[in-house]
Amino acid sequence: MPGTTMSEKGSLASFLSGRRRMVEDALDALLPAADVSPERLHEAMRYSVFSGGKRLRPILAVAACELLGGPIDAVLAPACALELIHTYSLIHDDLPAMDDDDLRRGRPTCHRAFGEPMAILAGDALLTLAFEIVASAEMLAPDCRTAVLLELARANGSLGMVGGQAADIEAEGGASDLDAVTFIHVRKTAMPLRAAVRVGALVAGAAPGELDALSSYGEAVGLAFQIADDLLDVAGTAEEMGKAVGKDAARGKLTYPGAVGRKAATLKATELVGDATASLAGFGERAGPLLDIAGYVVDRRS
Repeated sequence: MPGTTMSEKGSLASFLSGRRRMVEDALDALLPAADVSPERLHEAMRYSVFSGGKRLRPILAVAACELLGGPIDAVLAPACALELIHTYSLIHDDLPAMDDDDLRRGRPTCHRAFGEPMAILAGDALLTLAFEIVASAEMLAPDCRTAVLLELARANGSLGMVGGQAADIEAEGGASDLDAVTFIHVRKTAMPLRAAVRVGALVAGAAPGELDALSSYGEAVGLAFQIADDLLDVAGTAEEMGKAVGKDAARGKLTYPGAVGRKAATLKATELVGDATASLAGFGERAGPLLDIAGYVVDRRS
């Protein structure tokens, strides 16, 4: 796929690295220490949160806030909440009752390291902590806290990510159907990534038009990200991905390549990056980091 130049990649790598450090420092401060009772639970939570990862969701929130001149200090708490919700979803997704994965980011999954009961509880605790962090974020005005909480709940509940996961499970083994694949992908991935961008915009006090533009960007990037994930499961390696590959086909999951073929799926991901880019046209050069991220989500190898 056409992507960024080498110079742009260097600039993007620096941007991602800097924002990742900010997010991880904030996560470390917000999570209970491993020696706080119940120690095993807190150890499992930290094990999963600090097992690597791109931190794409919190970085999108920070980047959207920066684009609009918002306060980075204020957006870090909701950005961390996004990552905690994402981590909870991965812990539960890896469980034997779901995808039954042994590895996540090259390490044993939470249930392999701590047992299924503790993994379930670690996921539950991370989800709950995410909402606590936002509800108690003193740097956010009360109306902003409410708006962010609603955004997180709507994007990740039965009409969002969890609903997408449910549809994904029910569709296993069924005939490839583009409408069904799109329904699942929009809810599982596009809606949470759209919410990440919107959270950053809400903290920055976005005007309605700005929020609409960033929402369109987030949804396009989210769907492109999931299509790229589908393609990596077909063409990537376990070493690159840090987990087993080829499992989507083995489980009969509905995927974009399965519905339309690898070539058409690749073209669709590239088209979505174009849509995301067009959504930000009104922001000019200020949108550079978000535009680079859009290219990165389809060029990545993990």
